[in-house]
Amino acid sequence: MRLDVDNLACRRSGRRIFAGLTFSLGEGGALAVTGRNGAGKSSLLAILSGRLRPDGGRIAVSDVGESSLPECLHVVGHRDGLKSALTAGENLIFARDLLGAPRLMPHEALERLGLGHVHDLPVAYLSAGQRRRVALARLLVCARPLWLLDEPTAALDVASQDVLAALMAEHRATGGLVIAATHQALGLRDAMELRIDRAAEAPAAASEAADAEEWI
Repeated sequence: MRLDVDNLACRRSGRRIFAGLTFSLGEGGALAVTGRNGAGKSSLLAILSGRLRPDGGRIAVSDVGESSLPECLHVVGHRDGLKSALTAGENLIFARDLLGAPRLMPHEALERLGLGHVHDLPVAYLSAGQRRRVALARLLVCARPLWLLDEPTAALDVASQDVLAALMAEHRATGGLVIAATHQALGLRDAMELRIDRAAEAPAAASEAADAEEWI
């Protein structure tokens, strides 16, 4: 898979968040998206996932057959997106059935994240770190080439961060792509960095800046 982004712009609440973003990722590529809170890191991921329409620019994907970009990606956002009443295993079954292209069985994915023992527990009973690992386990139940990760290490301890770094390395070794919005190092070896600074317009109010970091 190859992803090419040219001169991308974003506007939220009537304000230009960023403009002129250009980058390309080929097989096994990784991009760390950095910048202060409200700069537009999450908005960039929302545009790439198809959840937000860009204000300008072009996004092109190639070497994926007839699949569209949203059909090629996984998203792990600020919110874990889990159904609290379902067990950890049932949440992964739901993701597998929704996304298709099965890869690992739910219990295998949970084992990789050190959560084999919570397979039959409702997610509502899990800690914040465990919930985050269940969300990350979704990356493993279905095969999709592009991972979009928004602060993926949030609530993770050091051991779990190391597991995530290993999973991203394995994904890249098979040709997968990783784009991660982050405030800290993720162990993405040889990753490119894209720093986003707010476009030169009148400063937005604090509430608007916060809104720029939320998924719509």
